[in-house]
Amino acid sequence: MLVLSRKREESVVVGGSSASAQMVKVTVLEIRGGQVTLGFEGNKDVPVYREEVWERIQASQPRDPPLGDLHGTGSRNGNGTAAVLSGTGNGRSL
Repeated sequence: MLVLSRKREESVVVGGSSASAQMVKVTVLEIRGGQVTLGFEGNKDVPVYREEVWERIQASQPRDPPLGDLHGTGSRNGNGTAAVLSGTGNGRSL
């Protein structure tokens, strides 16, 4: 786990290493007591969920089939899992 310290109005950028790569910018908006308010900016096609919502989504999806034997005769469905961040997602959370 990467651990970073940020102050109010400071940001972290995830991804976006090239001009065409997807990125998410996470900004600390407010720190009050034991609660931090984060803002998320990024491409609209990158989903952002609170962790508990993401876990419910994962639990409701069918599992990948087994890999098969060691000779590579098994297969997967090819559906990758997108990286997901905790947070409210600027209104895009489920």
